[in-house]
Amino acid sequence: MSGRLAVGRTVALGILLALSALLLVASKAEAAKYTVAQCGWYVGADADWADTTGGAKFRSDGYCVPPTGADPFGGIHLKSFTRGSGTVSGTRFARWHWSAPPTTGITAVRGTWWHALHDGFEQRLGGVNWTGQFSPSLSAGNTDTALREFSIGFSSPLPAFEDRLLCARGEDKWCPLEPDSWSGLRAVTFTVLDDTPPTALMTGGGLIAGGWRRGNQHVVVGGADGGSGIRFGETFIDGSRVAISEYPCDKVSIGGEWRATRMRPCRTNESTTHWVDTTKLSDGPHSVVHCTADFAGTNVCTGSQQFLVDNNPPAHPRAVSLAGGEGWRRTNDFDLNWENPDQGQASPIAGAAWRFSGGLGFDTGARFAGGRDRRSLADLSVPAAGSYSLQLWLRDEAGNEAANSAVTIPLRFDDLQPKVAFSTENSDEQVKATVGDEHSGPASGQILYRRVDAEQWTELPTKFDSAAAGAAELIAPMPELGVGTFVFRADATDFAGNKASTTLRADGTQMAIRRVPPPPIARAKPVPKGKSRLFARLRGGHGRGDALTVPFGAPALLSGRLMRADGAGLGDRELRVVSRPSRGALLPAGVETVRTGEQGGFELRLLPGPSRRVNVTFPGDGGQEEARREGLELRVRSGVTLRARPRQLRTGQAVSFSGKVKSAGSPIPRRGKLVAIQYLEQETHRWRPVLVTRSDHHGRFRAHYRFRYVSGRAAIRVRATALAEERWPYAPGSSAPVTVRVQG
Repeated sequence: MSGRLAVGRTVALGILLALSALLLVASKAEAAKYTVAQCGWYVGADADWADTTGGAKFRSDGYCVPPTGADPFGGIHLKSFTRGSGTVSGTRFARWHWSAPPTTGITAVRGTWWHALHDGFEQRLGGVNWTGQFSPSLSAGNTDTALREFSIGFSSPLPAFEDRLLCARGEDKWCPLEPDSWSGLRAVTFTVLDDTPPTALMTGGGLIAGGWRRGNQHVVVGGADGGSGIRFGETFIDGSRVAISEYPCDKVSIGGEWRATRMRPCRTNESTTHWVDTTKLSDGPHSVVHCTADFAGTNVCTGSQQFLVDNNPPAHPRAVSLAGGEGWRRTNDFDLNWENPDQGQASPIAGAAWRFSGGLGFDTGARFAGGRDRRSLADLSVPAAGSYSLQLWLRDEAGNEAANSAVTIPLRFDDLQPKVAFSTENSDEQVKATVGDEHSGPASGQILYRRVDAEQWTELPTKFDSAAAGAAELIAPMPELGVGTFVFRADATDFAGNKASTTLRADGTQMAIRRVPPPPIARAKPVPKGKSRLFARLRGGHGRGDALTVPFGAPALLSGRLMRADGAGLGDRELRVVSRPSRGALLPAGVETVRTGEQGGFELRLLPGPSRRVNVTFPGDGGQEEARREGLELRVRSGVTLRARPRQLRTGQAVSFSGKVKSAGSPIPRRGKLVAIQYLEQETHRWRPVLVTRSDHHGRFRAHYRFRYVSGRAAIRVRATALAEERWPYAPGSSAPVTVRVQG
């Protein structure tokens, strides 16, 4: 027995050294491992005990957790004992069994063992492979009650570990149960490989629900792990940790190291809620990640998920304007427009909040009009006439709004007519009316009057005196009233455009004044007026008389005499001279005055211009009757110029005529002015036409003539004549003659 034990210990020591080397290599590979403490350090045992005889030949005994404050290793043990007397068949055993969680495996075991073994009994320590086969790594076959430490390493992870008390003989042999044999184990530490990563979860919550977020938001997180279980959960925003959860795990701190107290220390599924204070984040997009770690320290993170944050309310609306202006109006309809501030990275404008308040405690309370990037409010109305204050502020899509950023706009509505009434005080000097309007106030007014039997009202110069808020007076001078009854009317308008009229006094009586005619006065018979005689004629050029023709641009002289019927001259009398231009002239009728001399004579120079008719009138005075001289005709010849080129030519050649018709004070006819080119017939000394042409709209004309039948030498005198036409305010006129010499 002792020889086999020595050999067994030597073999076990070699195996232990080999396993230690493997453990060193494994540690360098930085595999995901954790340690489990059993039966020691105030820790119990996560193991099950069984024997192959059904409890008939073996029994167990375990004591692992002393009272608090006692020696944590005082008397602790996990033991298997033989039971009773008699024998037990070979290969029968009792065992303590530890199972690693699924997806994990035991890579090393260290602890303390001791035993009392007799007649074929052995204590064996070893792993159970994936097929359920037990392979001992350490074994002892004799009694050694000293506490001995051991360390076992496995080249590949194993799903279980066992401590067996075994009848180490063949099945056809047996081992005696007396004296008692037993095996002991304590202060065991398992190293478990857990290289299957956990799963990190982010399953919901307001933070990742979409849309814009503000304030405290939650995210539902968790993890799943089929091995050692979930120990930690951490939530990161933009790479910085904002929350951590340490889930409940069965563990103990030993020498500054956390060790599990169960083979699977943590739960396989965990879920919790992490709260995020978004006010500590900048406005705009952010990313959230949740990471989960199992007890072996393997850390896995979810994919990044974006969310949007906005904790700051929008600034106040810009460029706020009220359609129709902020003044008083008589239509209860208000439309508001504004520009939204630049939100930058923050959430877009989701709508506008508003409220308006007025007198007598009226307040609508806060109201909201939704709409992304809303820039207007239409069809607002107030409950009654009066002045109100509208407060307007903005709300973004995250729900942020600040009423203290509101812009205040006045809403002024007045659909009530002003109250107008004439004063009850009688005055011969002025007419007075009062105007009252409690809302927009009186703006203007007018006092009018008419005879009671007339339809047309006459305005009086009215003074508008705004004496106090909401009140004014209309004051007008009393007009010169004739005989009869006169009615007065007062019109008033307030600043909203409401109008009112009245013909009543404040006491409800008609504002009317009656004037009685004075007694008749005898009138003297009128003195008969003397008859007047007026003579007038025209002079100019080489002629004089009732009708006169002058060259273009020449003046004329009007002269004559004003006399009584007896032929005596009427001196220092004013005469009126009216000149009416002929049809087609642009000039209006001219009116001038001239005074007679001591003997009644007068002269007036008539300026150059188109043809005209001149009338002279004496309007009469206190002693003389009216006198007229009408129908004086002043005719003005047309002005024409003419050029001929060449001035010398042969028979068969053509001469070119050009010139211009002058038109002072008159437009050239639309179709042009008729012009005749004439030559002087020497035998009769008469001007004969050569051709007729028209000028352009500016009076310029051109024409050509070919001399075909001239023989010998001839000096031909030609001229241009502007002919008479309808709506041409000039008499026919000719240019100066031009001589053209033709060689036959």
